[in-house]
Amino acid sequence: MAKELAVDNIRVNAVAPGTIATDFHDRHSSEAHLAAARASIPMGRLGTAEECVGAYVFLGTDTLSGYVTGQIIEVNGGQLMP
Repeated sequence: MAKELAVDNIRVNAVAPGTIATDFHDRHSSEAHLAAARASIPMGRLGTAEECVGAYVFLGTDTLSGYVTGQIIEVNGGQLMP
């Protein structure tokens, strides 16, 4: 999509949050699952929704990311690295 829409000055990017502490995990994830996730994150903890905001602000601001397209920003505490 990024290649196809660039001619129309439309940027296509994504934010890929890792394991983020939310009500979803409070309801649907066991403590064992969350402990395993924490153990696999180099920063040693789950992220917060507030920690994802910067990636969205960056991508939504032309002066910050006007020449960025076709990218995925991983917000995961280092859990997945290319």
